[in-house]
Amino acid sequence: MSKERATTGTDGLPLPILPPDRDERTWAKLVRVAVYTPGFLAILLLKAGDPAGFGSTVELMMLASASALVAGLFIGTQSSAGGADHASRVGIWGGALVLELLAAVPILCAVPSLFHELAQSTLLHGREAAGAAEATASVSDLLPAISILPFMLYQLAGFGTLHYLVPKAVNWALNLGILGLIVASHVAGRHGAFGAERACVELLVAAMAITVIYGVLKLRRMQADYDSRHPPKEDKDDKDGKEKKEKKEKK
Repeated sequence: MSKERATTGTDGLPLPILPPDRDERTWAKLVRVAVYTPGFLAILLLKAGDPAGFGSTVELMMLASASALVAGLFIGTQSSAGGADHASRVGIWGGALVLELLAAVPILCAVPSLFHELAQSTLLHGREAAGAAEATASVSDLLPAISILPFMLYQLAGFGTLHYLVPKAVNWALNLGILGLIVASHVAGRHGAFGAERACVELLVAAMAITVIYGVLKLRRMQADYDSRHPPKEDKDDKDGKEKKEKKEKK
């Protein structure tokens, strides 16, 4: 069994509740998927779709890809070995937050429109088939949009990193806002209201960016508070080296 994390500091007060330890190898693999997949889909859309109907789809895909790269930088800083500081101890959590909000959310927002563009592409289908696909796409677009629901379950059921950073009511408000803006942007795009679609997308991205910045800084602050009131145990090798140094100084 894993060792239980301390809940009370040296001052007798409750310690911050930090997210559980996570396997950086799993998150590193997810970074690779999140870097290449949106970029590939954006290129596919550029080749097969009609640029006039893209809206913000390609931009969202490229945002997801670039954000995954940044998330990899955060995850790569994770360390609890000698010389580790407060920032390095929250590297995985910070990277996870970037992946969750600035990679997953833009992909979820872009996928329904991406599917719609590919379904009616005259390069992938004949003109008659593309016309038939366009007539039925209103229903078919709902299929990829269903992926939003498990994402909300991930966030609201306590699996997401955001669960540890904001109150339950704020978490619900943020996720319902994500759902509402994704639906509104897609509906606006389907009706050709590209100005309204872009406004919804910009609001969504701005909200996610602000939340990520707030979350990463709060994670670091929580870790600093935790370490100050529950100092990490000294590494055995560092302890042995310090003892040897003290013995030499005594001699």
